[in-house]
Amino acid sequence: MKNKFVIIPAVALSALCFALSAEAINMPPLKGAQSSNNDSKRPPKKDAAPAKAAGKLSDKDKTFMMNAAKGGMMEVESGKLAAQHAQNADVKKFGNRMVTDHSKANSELMALAKEEGVSLPAAKASGKWKSDKDYMDMMVKDHEKDLAEFQAEAQNGTDPDLKKFADKTSKMVKKHLDMAKETQGKLK
Repeated sequence: MKNKFVIIPAVALSALCFALSAEAINMPPLKGAQSSNNDSKRPPKKDAAPAKAAGKLSDKDKTFMMNAAKGGMMEVESGKLAAQHAQNADVKKFGNRMVTDHSKANSELMALAKEEGVSLPAAKASGKWKSDKDYMDMMVKDHEKDLAEFQAEAQNGTDPDLKKFADKTSKMVKKHLDMAKETQGKLK
């Protein structure tokens, strides 16, 4: 009777090992692994997307990505401060919008950077809250600068995907600039 309690788990474990080894036989080899069944003559999978060659971005494109990442993260962090500390409801609303829109744009940029093999900087904690007016003044100035940079990349960049991102994001930045100027005007 005691042997049943030992044999059943042993049989189950053996069956599991057999199933896993059978599955491993059917798996494709790891990259760089030698294979004895001549995998190199197999045609590529039709559903596989062609990979981009890493490191093909120009220095200007890489600089743009770095600056866009830093700026986007700053927009999110300062937007969080505005949403928490602003006195004016429009400034709070603007801060929340910055968090939402720039978080989305940052995610798109990070995905593109990963695809291109570019390592972007990590987010830094933003400074202390000063005032609604200081925040909105900074947002107008920052979005004017960002708009020029994104439009320049959209027109003069060398990577088609990055140009598309810059063009799309420049439209968002233009809306933000208009909103920032409108909100700034309400504070005077």
